[in-house]
Order: sequence, then C-alpha cells, then structure tokens
Amino acid sequence: MARVALQLLTLLWAATRTSTQTRSSCTVPSAEQPWVDGIQALMENSVINSSFPNPSILIAMNLAGACNMEAQRLLTFDLMASDTADLTAGQLALTVMALTSSCRDPGDKVSTLRTQMENWTPSSLDSYASTFYGPSLAILALCQNNPETTLPIAARFAKTLLASSAPFDVDAGAVATLALTCMYNRIPIGAEDGYRALFAQLLKKIVEDISTRIRDSGIIGDIYSTGLAMQALSVTPERPNKQWDCQQTMDTVLDEIKEGKFQNPMSIAQILPSLKGKTYLDVPQVSCSPDQEVQPTQSDFPSPVPTSASNITVVYTISNQLRGVELLFNVTMSVSVKQGSVLLVVLEEAQRRNPKFKFETTMTSWGLEVSSINNIAGNVNDKTYWQFLSGRTPLIEGVADYVPFNQEHITANFTQY
Repeated sequence: MARVALQLLTLLWAATRTSTQTRSSCTVPSAEQPWVDGIQALMENSVINSSFPNPSILIAMNLAGACNMEAQRLLTFDLMASDTADLTAGQLALTVMALTSSCRDPGDKVSTLRTQMENWTPSSLDSYASTFYGPSLAILALCQNNPETTLPIAARFAKTLLASSAPFDVDAGAVATLALTCMYNRIPIGAEDGYRALFAQLLKKIVEDISTRIRDSGIIGDIYSTGLAMQALSVTPERPNKQWDCQQTMDTVLDEIKEGKFQNPMSIAQILPSLKGKTYLDVPQVSCSPDQEVQPTQSDFPSPVPTSASNITVVYTISNQLRGVELLFNVTMSVSVKQGSVLLVVLEEAQRRNPKFKFETTMTSWGLEVSSINNIAGNVNDKTYWQFLSGRTPLIEGVADYVPFNQEHITANFTQY
C-alpha cells in the first residue's frame, strides 16, 4: 500500500509540475488563424491518400485537435495494425506516442522500445549528434509511460551525451531537450538528487547550443527545424543566456506559411503543435472526447497566388567525386519544365532525356527522398547520401516540395556527412 501511495504522489507531483511549468508565451493572432487552419487541413487530408502511416502526423492532429475525424481514425487504426518489427527506436517511439495521444494502449510496443534502449550504445562518442534524435524520442516516450523504470536508462543516455564532443543539430537538440525535461519534471520522489543535477547540466548545454542557432528573424536553425526548437525552448527548466523572443519567431513562421513554405505534411506536423501552444510533453494529457469543430475546407483559408504556366529552364548537374566510389562523374544538362513545377519534375525530365540521370526514390515520413542516381546509392554505413544544392546552398526542402526558379542551377552531389 505504501508503494502504491508513493507512486500516486509521484504522478500527482509530476502532473502538477508539468501543468504549472513556465512556458514562453506566444500566440497566433486571430486574423492569422485561417492560415493555421489551412495547413492543418492540408496535413490531415494527406492521410487519406497516403500509403505511409506517419505517427508524427497523428501526434500533431491530436495535439492540435483533429478536424478530419475520418483521417484521425484511419491513421490510428493503421498504426495499431502496423508491423513494428523493423522500426528504429525513434520510429517506434513516435508510434507509441501517437497511439497514446489517441488514447490507445500501445501494448508490447513499450516493452520492445525499453529493451531497445536498454541495449542502446552509440557507435562512438564522436557520433554526429543527429544520431541521438531517435534515442531521444525513445527516452521521451518511455518517460511518459513510466518515468520510474526509465530513470536509469535516461541517466545512462544523459551521461553519454555529456561525454560526446559532437555539436547538436537543432532537431536532435530539441528532441533531447523535450526528453530530458520530461525526466527532470518526473523524477520519482525519493530518487537521488544527482539525477536532477545530471539532467539540468545536460539541458543547459543543449539549450545554449540551440540558442546560438536563433537568427535575427527569429528562425531557429532553418524554417523546418524551428517547430521542434520552439517546443524545446518553451518548456526547458534551464533557460539559455541568450533571450529568445517567441512571438517574433511565431510571426516569422506565419509569414513563411503565407509564402507557401509549409506544403509537406511532415513539415506541417513539426510546426503545428507550436502554433497551437502545445508540445510533445502534452501527449499524455490529450483529451479523446469527440471534437465537434467543423473541418476547414479549401475555401475557408487563403492560398498563395498561383504562378503562370510558362516554361522555365533549370540547369541540373549530377556529380560524384568521392574517392573510393567506383563510378565518378559530373554531368550537366538544361531542362525545360512548366513554371511552378517541383524539382521532382526536373529530375523526371532529365531522366527521360538521358539515362545517366536515372534516379530512384524512397518514401520516408518526410516524403520522397532520392536514394540513388546513376546507380550510385547512399549508404548509412559509409555515411553517404545525395545532397541537393541551389548554387552552393543546400536545399532544405525535398524534391517533391522545392520549386526551382528560371535559370537556377541545381546540383545533386554525392557526399558524406
């Protein structure tokens, strides 16, 4: 009985701390709300025609308050029935959180995830920090399920991150911040004080790193990493020395939405919780009562002005200059496509005209990813991939979303990270 009472007190204290923690306040002005409704409708409608059940989209739908209940039910059932045998820790964690946000029991997925993390070790202490993204999601999902059993796993993970010399990218740092904040807020009563000090030390290190990526415009890293960073900076108990203007970031994101930057469902899923004043820490508190809100339609919100249908010319180069790779090449052609076409259309036209430009794609949660060009494929073990650049600037949108302009020089460069 005493143990049960202690657990109840721990949960009550954690819930109170989570609900009363200080958050940086910023809101979407009422006049701008139709733009937010518009991208939410776009994201939810993508579920019906998608063969890839994306847990990030379900989390965003439930945190924001789903409007398209058919899409919400379909995605929930698809994730419940999905085969998780080959999922990474990060993908499994998102599935657990998605089902939790739909008030569904994730079942043995939690124990499978816990086992993965008990056996987890980084490839090296100098591993690129983005490799901590998935394990951070796993710690967050496990923390929300049972912080007491997650504590030793999270402590070992935190010590590994503190020992790492690799800088964090914004996405990985933001998710690690959310996971560590969850643990910091839900340390069981009676646990050693050293746990809180450990999590606080690492949180301070990470949020300071994230704060260095805040641009003058308010964007954090790039426009697509800003959503997760907003979540992290709004809830962390350790504040960075550099002050963050949340409302400035919000206003800049809204301007980017008006320019049509958020058309990919995954990019919307990353930014939508922050636009609704929510974070991944709110997943366990989602209410699953029926939502009577009317679903926005295409006529309910503004759309970017359509472009004309005249042709443009895009200069397209494919290049592989990596030593040790059998086939080296650097080939360029000019491709004519309709103005407003996405980059994928340029690739398809180049492939039609020249077999050297043959390419293959893989469907990911972010949409289509170019996995191979001219029979040269990226390899995780070799840390190689196809990077797309405009001039010398890496593209931050995928080939199915980026819209090239007339006379733009696009390069697909086989490179290492």
